[in-house]
Amino acid sequence: MPVDVITEVEIARPCAEVACYAAEPDNAPKWYENIKVVEWKSEPPLREGSKVAFVAQFLGKRLAYTYEIVELVPERRLVMRTAEGPFPMETTYTWEAAGEQRTRMTLRNRGEPRGFSKLVAPFIQTAMRRANNKDLARLKAVLESASRD
Repeated sequence: MPVDVITEVEIARPCAEVACYAAEPDNAPKWYENIKVVEWKSEPPLREGSKVAFVAQFLGKRLAYTYEIVELVPERRLVMRTAEGPFPMETTYTWEAAGEQRTRMTLRNRGEPRGFSKLVAPFIQTAMRRANNKDLARLKAVLESASRD
C-alpha cells in the first residue's frame, strides 16, 4: 500500500518569505519536530541536483536518509526524493498566495514502504499526517512570530 499524505497550512506572511524559509534545509530542525540533524552532501545553495542528508526520530526509530532535489521553482514548488533511506519517499512543498500577505503551503509525502514498513503502511500514513500537521503549525508559529519582532 503506498503512502500519500497531503497537509496544508495558511501562513500570514508573503509567499516569498515562507518559501525561502521552508525550502532552506538548515531551517528544517527549527520547524520539523522529528528532524534532528541536517548535513549538506553537496555545496549550498539549494538547486536541482543538490543532496541533503537528514537524521530524524519517527515512531521511536532513528531514520537516516538523503534527499535529492529533483525540482525547484523558486517561491512556487520544491520536490525532493530519497536517494538513500529506509523506503523510497518523495516530498513536495508548494506555495501559493492566499490573499494579501498570506501564503498557503502544501506539504505532500508519498512513497512505497518496503519490508516491515509495508505491513504497517496505514499506521505510518496516520502518524505522518499527524506529524506533518504539527510541523506545519510549528512553521506557521515561527514565521508569524517573526513578523511581530
